Amino acid sequence: MRVGIVGCGAIGSFLASNLDGAALLDRHPERALRLADETGGAAAPGLEELVDTSDLVVEAASPAAVEEVGDAALSAGRDLLVMSVSGLMDEGVREALLGLAEGSGAEIYTPSGAVCGLDGIRSASVARVDSVVLTTRKPPAALEGAPGVDEGSLSGLDGPVELFEGPADEAVSLFPRNVNVSAALSLAGIGPAETVVRIVADPSLSRNVHEVDAEGEFGRLSTRVENVPSPDNPKTSHLAALSALATIRGIEASLKVGT
Repeated sequence: MRVGIVGCGAIGSFLASNLDGAALLDRHPERALRLADETGGAAAPGLEELVDTSDLVVEAASPAAVEEVGDAALSAGRDLLVMSVSGLMDEGVREALLGLAEGSGAEIYTPSGAVCGLDGIRSASVARVDSVVLTTRKPPAALEGAPGVDEGSLSGLDGPVELFEGPADEAVSLFPRNVNVSAALSLAGIGPAETVVRIVADPSLSRNVHEVDAEGEFGRLSTRVENVPSPDNPKTSHLAALSALATIRGIEASLKVGT
């Protein structure tokens, strides 16, 4: 399977290092050229050329890039893997890309990312689910720069501070690069408006912590993940990159495990 990667940041670089001959594209061309040299991949001159040479296109750029990359890939009948799942929270974008996929026979994949339990949430959602709550706790440095954080407000914290509690769709708009897990969780379960997200800045942490609690007809479900941050980007959990690679390998696997 030929893989094209749009975005040569922490996740894109990890994938390129673990895949043979990936096509690479970045808004900063020098990044793609450098990564191609390091990994044996090939820098693509543009999005159209990357799509033409790929069976699977990986969006690893930003939520704002999801629509453009998805449109190009799916219109050409190429499968799409979306890392910036929060880019699918806009219903118009999501429905447009689903329409393209259905029309071309292509598939859209969203890895579970830095959270676990999405298989259980999907299974439970076949019946009645009463509540799904995600609590995300991160070191302040991992949350700085988000639209939902005032500049300088996280410096010098001496204890945990809850920055947000509300629906997943609002959380994604305020913390687009920090809570991709809330997007994936809501799309797997009861939807963006009904999934509750809590975001906490905690200076005592060195890892990103995600806790999922759900209740419904199935019973109760609780998961907790303590993620090591990516060495290249503290806003990204290493598990998110591993999840992307596992998804790619799973596409070609003969045995599919899990819901």
